[in-house]
Amino acid sequence: MSQPTGPVYGPSSSGASFDDDHAVSPNGTPPNDLDAERAVVGICMALGRPAIDAARAVLDAGDFYRPAHETIWRAILDLTFEGAPTAAVAVADRLRGDGALERVGGVNYLVRLAAEAPPSADNADYYAAIVRRESELRKLHATGIRTVQQALLPGAQPDEIRSALDAEVREGRERALASGNSRLSRFMVDGWDFVTKTGADKEPLWGTRGETAWAAGESLMIVGAPGVGKTTIAHQVIFARIGLGDSALGMPVAESKRVLYLAMDRPQQIARAMARLVRPEHEKLVRERLLIWEGPLPTSLDKEPGLLAELATAHGADTIVIDSLKDAVSTLVDDSLAIAYNSARNRALREGIQVLELHHQRKATADAPRGQRPTLDRVYGSTWLTSGAGSVLFIAGEAGDPVVNLHHLKTVTGEIGPLTIVHDHEAGTSTVEETIDIAELLRAAQDGVTAKQLATAMTGDKKPDAASIGRARRRLNTQVKSGLAEVEKGSAGGIGGGKEDRYFTSARHINTSVPPTLVEQPAIPLAVVPAAPQNTTQAPVEPALTDAESHRVAAATATSRGTGRFRERSRISTATTVVQPVVAPDAPRKNRR
Repeated sequence: MSQPTGPVYGPSSSGASFDDDHAVSPNGTPPNDLDAERAVVGICMALGRPAIDAARAVLDAGDFYRPAHETIWRAILDLTFEGAPTAAVAVADRLRGDGALERVGGVNYLVRLAAEAPPSADNADYYAAIVRRESELRKLHATGIRTVQQALLPGAQPDEIRSALDAEVREGRERALASGNSRLSRFMVDGWDFVTKTGADKEPLWGTRGETAWAAGESLMIVGAPGVGKTTIAHQVIFARIGLGDSALGMPVAESKRVLYLAMDRPQQIARAMARLVRPEHEKLVRERLLIWEGPLPTSLDKEPGLLAELATAHGADTIVIDSLKDAVSTLVDDSLAIAYNSARNRALREGIQVLELHHQRKATADAPRGQRPTLDRVYGSTWLTSGAGSVLFIAGEAGDPVVNLHHLKTVTGEIGPLTIVHDHEAGTSTVEETIDIAELLRAAQDGVTAKQLATAMTGDKKPDAASIGRARRRLNTQVKSGLAEVEKGSAGGIGGGKEDRYFTSARHINTSVPPTLVEQPAIPLAVVPAAPQNTTQAPVEPALTDAESHRVAAATATSRGTGRFRERSRISTATTVVQPVVAPDAPRKNRR
């Protein structure tokens, strides 16, 4: 076949034989099909919007081999965007105004393309697919030539050539996935499937449905200063993910197929930390289900957002751990780069890959008071990093501390904690220190507990803020919903100042058969309530309740509220102070979240 005639941008205005321009030659000419290109632009000018929509779902402007056809195609798209006609005359007028009409072959060439176009818009995508295929072959052809030239250069390094080749092939694969039919329909689902499947209630990866630390399809970010145990906790979670356990911090962990750990920040320290949890009998599982990437990635994730998903997919991993985030993004404080990273994160999640990120707090807030609840603005970098995360756990403490506090700053379902975490640095394990058991607290407080009192007990602050009181109220209401507690509604403020809601243990959870251990000092910071003053004369001792009386008391407590409850409680209370029952030191310990 002969080379194209006329100007370099297309055939001459006098016209040239279409057969002379068909250039698919085995003698070195890059792959192309000019007949298919002419068919695409011709049918779009002749038949308008239906043909244009079908063709542009398949190809991009850069897929045309002849620059003249690319120029015509861009003019057609511009007119379509403006809602203008796309007939040959209209395209000619647009190109004339741009000074490009003669370069593409003139009015006669445009009219001829439209006149000899295929008769049906249904064929537009077929011819567009041919153009697209030839474009992909040209790119591969160019990559091959470039690789051969690099290999023949003096001092060529095979590793460098392979890296460059891998990068080009990866870019081509990503371009293919992000264009054509796949670009417009690959991730399209109907509304019903989106609601019932995508948004379906799923078992969490870590935690429970009511208190979820890590949800499927949403990333988990663990934040804290260096040395507070971020990596230690992450290792416990991922080792449970690969089958070497079933929980972390007392919360269940779902098993995965394979974990890819990006050990970009001090790989040797990460290896030493992992070694604390590995035993000889674990070798098979650790070899098969845990892969480690050592050191920096080939490029930052903000520059190549598809790399994260591609890494996991290439190695058959359904979970990827980024340790740490500062090593994966060029600049964390730049909003545009943070948005680009969020795109990388979401691409991985869209492919069914679960993402866990380790991150740092702002240095300026590292010395914040330990009891002070952290907020999301203490997380280092752009706000878009945490905005795109599903769950954010913040570990507060000093480097090397055996005891730290964990706060749930961004929740999926119910809030977890705050938890007091005890690290065993030698064993590499962490446990939750028992703090407040709300059920025990309610049983101990005869006059009930308010949300403010619980917030004081949880935070140690005599004047807890509104957020702490709100969290305490939510935990008390959870007890009510589960049937473990009852609430006595207060009243709104006014001249008298109003009255707070008070929460009491439900009657069916008062067990009088096994009395708890009594101690004189209350186990929680609630005020001791004095009993009613007694006469100087000896008061008659109340007889012990019979079984029948006990049943009547329980029934009255379950069905009555207000003063009836307090009469029954005062009948069995004769101490000069309210002695609060707490769990004995040797009683079974619970995870009191």
